[in-house]
Amino acid sequence: MKTLRFYLDDCLKKGYAIGGYNFSNYESLRGICEGCKQTNSPALLCVSEGALSYLGEKFVVNMYESVKKEYKIPLFLHLDHGKSFEVCKKAIDAGFESVMIDASALAYEENVKLTKKVVDYAHKKGVIVEAELGVLAGIEDNVKAKKNRFTDPALAKSFVEKTGCDTLAVAVGTSHGAYKFKGKAKIHFDILSEIEKAIPSTPLVMHGASSVPQKYVKSINQYGGNIQGARGTSESILHELATAHNVYKINTDTDIRLCYMASIRKNLTDNPSNFDMRKPGKVAISEIAKLVAQKNEKVLNSQNKG
Repeated sequence: MKTLRFYLDDCLKKGYAIGGYNFSNYESLRGICEGCKQTNSPALLCVSEGALSYLGEKFVVNMYESVKKEYKIPLFLHLDHGKSFEVCKKAIDAGFESVMIDASALAYEENVKLTKKVVDYAHKKGVIVEAELGVLAGIEDNVKAKKNRFTDPALAKSFVEKTGCDTLAVAVGTSHGAYKFKGKAKIHFDILSEIEKAIPSTPLVMHGASSVPQKYVKSINQYGGNIQGARGTSESILHELATAHNVYKINTDTDIRLCYMASIRKNLTDNPSNFDMRKPGKVAISEIAKLVAQKNEKVLNSQNKG
């Protein structure tokens, strides 16, 4: 089986990216795995601090070990937006293959110090570390920021050298959550190019990269929801990031949540007498699988890379 470290290099060489798909329940995890199986794609199965608290650390690891054996494709368990050394250490000790230490809200030197501490511990265990430099606007779980603070290309090189991080999440215009933009997405490819020149061998990560499909937003609103003005990053832009830049991982969380809720709301409304939770759950799994398979093929170019 190919390792995650293999993909750090292979993605940059061959022009594709891995999906960093967040899950927070059985249905979302199963749907992600089904979608990746359909396209024979690798994936990072991402768990935020909020999801880790909701599901429980042992439950997350046991679910992961189960699907890894069942699907027999490259699936890697990843901690998304770990905010402290303690949280990252707990994930590493539990068996996560990749952790993100997000100290981006701290001053630069504090970010370096905390990131290096996580890197030193993780590398002893063979675990890959993602760090973040710059701040994405938006709200998602415990990640909140009012404004973007774009990654400084001049600092990126020294940051990677000082911390020894394996991958770097950068801020170039994407945003967390479902309400990313008032108008069209504005991705600063000029800043991204300067970052790539400064750290050409470092795989980059794109957060806040859900496309917020309007069919899900419309469906949620049609079946009793109230999500107004939600917008995402266009899939054509995401495809360019995945195939023409040093982006090895593109995160998707909001789209999976929207897909799940749209499916559940519609199914419950269409079947008012049903009280079997498995029935809407099966539909949600199928819809998430379709979403993930489409992203792997149309956006990430990761089909048949498993």
